[in-house]
Amino acid sequence: MNMIANRIADTYLQVRGAGKTYPSKHGSVVALSDINLDVRLGQFNSIVGPSGCGKSTLLKCIAGLENITSGNITVSGKPLIGPPDRMGVVFQRDVLLDWRTILDNVLLQAEFLGHPREQYRDRAMQLLERFGLKGYEKRHPWELSGGMRQRASICRALLCDPDLLLMDEPFGALDAMTRDDLNVELARIWQGTNKTVIFITHSISEAVFLADRVVMMSRGPGRIVDMFDVDLPRPRPLSVRETDPFGVYAQRIRHHFAELGVLHE
Repeated sequence: MNMIANRIADTYLQVRGAGKTYPSKHGSVVALSDINLDVRLGQFNSIVGPSGCGKSTLLKCIAGLENITSGNITVSGKPLIGPPDRMGVVFQRDVLLDWRTILDNVLLQAEFLGHPREQYRDRAMQLLERFGLKGYEKRHPWELSGGMRQRASICRALLCDPDLLLMDEPFGALDAMTRDDLNVELARIWQGTNKTVIFITHSISEAVFLADRVVMMSRGPGRIVDMFDVDLPRPRPLSVRETDPFGVYAQRIRHHFAELGVLHE
């Protein structure tokens, strides 16, 4: 535990008083209100909340893909202006290009950043092997299952070894067994690196299993209503979800959302 505590001691990302308002013909829509969040270097944060609470909007703002309308965001002490350096993003949909092979889809990240493809070819192949896609590098996305496609999209996000990994419900559309498998592999990847991760999910169990800290959001408008550290030893086998300590964390989230009228107990 001391090694983990030392690794995540430094603040990497700060969100202060952030708000996001969208104009519409029926009046302004407040998507986010007074968001305050400190993310430590190397920390795995899960953000959980109901549909429409602004989780994805917050992630897009942190990614520099949307501008906040109030407050500020800093990364490594610098104001966020556009996408931060050394960032990888995984969306709920894999957004692979069907006319490119799986290897070429993974290498697209290097091309996008202006790096030579061949410089990253070996790393791409290593990532594909690690995520169970060895032998599929010359296939096209339409030849793969949904789970395999999402594995490829994670490889693409990891290709250039980002410091910050943003994941917007990446496993939401997958079957339960594939989702469990990718949860375990993502946890292994995180433990072997110093990546700072922000992971959006609707799943309470997934949020607790993966995270150092769980951030809870509620709608009307989107706001943070609670956050807490998850003190469960790592590595975490899937069986940890059947233990009493895990159940206490999960029940805390359910109870809080029930009090807000989001869930029924």
